[in-house]
Amino acid sequence: MSLRRTRNAIIEFLREEDGPTAVEYAVMLGLIIAVAVGSVQFMAAQTIQSFEDSGNAIAGAFN
Repeated sequence: MSLRRTRNAIIEFLREEDGPTAVEYAVMLGLIIAVAVGSVQFMAAQTIQSFEDSGNAIAGAFN
């Protein structure tokens, strides 16, 4: 391969927008997954606390 063809291939590779777009989508997917996992953990903790509060209120009613 000649130096000119190599240089043109590198320039064309740098001009393509497929790579950065894929990286942007990967970052967005990572953020979406992080928010989803955080939301599920938060809701699980709140649900557990709600059941504990209800159980304590019911137990307190019988004392």
